[in-house]
Amino acid sequence: MKEKFKKNKIDTDKALGMYGDMVYRIALLRMNNTADAEDVFQEVFLRLVRYSQRIDSEEHLKHWLIRVTINCCKKQFDSAYRRYTVPLDGKEKQPFCEMPERDDSVWEAVRALSPNYRDVIHLFYYEQYSVREIAGVLKITESAVKTRLSRARDLLRDKLEGGL
Repeated sequence: MKEKFKKNKIDTDKALGMYGDMVYRIALLRMNNTADAEDVFQEVFLRLVRYSQRIDSEEHLKHWLIRVTINCCKKQFDSAYRRYTVPLDGKEKQPFCEMPERDDSVWEAVRALSPNYRDVIHLFYYEQYSVREIAGVLKITESAVKTRLSRARDLLRDKLEGGL
């Protein structure tokens, strides 16, 4: 069985080390729940093991992981189980990767944005993607990315100035 993994172009252990935090941050940002984010994280890397032979390069791998993470988050929200559950309490445990503290007003303001705005803010500022790259990953036009970035910045500015 180990030979099967060696035939793949992508080393999944290396990918986990390089992009694990990124995948978890995106999942946590979209899911707003550490347990669900961990489920999405696992699903993304299980899919990587299953489909790693289709990935051509490191850049393709990063784009693929972002796209699959976003798709898995959407799938989680669409599940019937999620529609009929409520959290036991409002407290969340601290994530295992580097994330801002809960009382950080910028983090909370970003989390309060709609998923479309959160995605472009995260990809632009945290992952250092260009507008063109974000458009490719999210499969939208460059002008849509620019519009979402502008609107998200305006919303963040209003929230943060109002809170000061």
